Amino acid sequence: MANATLTIDLGALSDNWRSLDAASGDGVETGAVVKANAYGLGLARVARSLSETGVRSFFVAEVQEGVALRRALGDGPQIFVFSGHMDGDTDAIRKFELVPLLNSIEQMTRHFEALSGSPFGVQLDTGMNRLGLEPAEWDAARRIVLGQGPKLVMSHLACADEPDDPMNARQLQAFHDMTDGIDAPRSLAATGGILLGSDYHFDMTRPGVGLYGGLPFADAKPVVHLRVPIIQTRDVAPGEAVGYGASWLADEPARIATVQAGYADGLIRLMGDRTVMFAGDIPCPLAGRVSMDMLTVDITHLDEVPDHLVMLGTQQGVDDLADAARTIGYEILTSLGSRYDRSYI
Repeated sequence: MANATLTIDLGALSDNWRSLDAASGDGVETGAVVKANAYGLGLARVARSLSETGVRSFFVAEVQEGVALRRALGDGPQIFVFSGHMDGDTDAIRKFELVPLLNSIEQMTRHFEALSGSPFGVQLDTGMNRLGLEPAEWDAARRIVLGQGPKLVMSHLACADEPDDPMNARQLQAFHDMTDGIDAPRSLAATGGILLGSDYHFDMTRPGVGLYGGLPFADAKPVVHLRVPIIQTRDVAPGEAVGYGASWLADEPARIATVQAGYADGLIRLMGDRTVMFAGDIPCPLAGRVSMDMLTVDITHLDEVPDHLVMLGTQQGVDDLADAARTIGYEILTSLGSRYDRSYI
């Protein structure tokens, strides 16, 4: 039996980057975040497509991602590493010409001693309390750091997907307080920050989830399409149960399709019967629990049995699925499994 097919639309990905680049404004460089295997969609293919579209600065989570990205892209693009310069990273940073975003005095000491003159950036903590130098640390290190010529000074917004959250303005002010007057490129905005407006854009933006079709970029084109083959259908009589725990009971004669994908493929068990799949434009609700390898779907209302149903596409995006699973689109994207037959268009 055929596997489920995951199709990644690289044209839509590039269009989403162009839209966010335009929203970033003139004179602002727009990078791209490709961490976590390009949000689960395939680092090499995604990054090469973005590079061909015009991206010159990429962001990854850790050094080994940076190594894989350099091998995919070759010389030229800047590759920034959010986790900075960790113990054991020195040789890879040197060999693959990565740009660590230094997060602490310890990392600065390691980098300046081991790779004097090698490119670096700095990450500042403006209130998220996750990574970066706090204001007092920055005050102590600022003169030395700026004297070394950082490629980028950045921070990260905690609540950018909620435009009215007062945390955004507080972090913006903190970033101004820490960086105004410096002679180095600055960056504060990821996807949500771009949509907050030009006050947040500075010299570089770095969209991530919006590139891949996720919120808060509501105008994004869908990038991920998932179609799942039907393995078997059966007619269920009133009062009969479907699936583990007998949690779904037919209250009238029903036709159930069993399709080949489950929580081992990233279709989170918590979705349950809040989720639908599509036959063309017709929604078909799940019937019963999500299993490891299978879903059961109520197709009683269809005139004929299709050979597949669609989970992700134009009718239903990653955030729709995330709502049903009580999670976020990021988790849906990065959980999509390895058993799918992947194709790129």
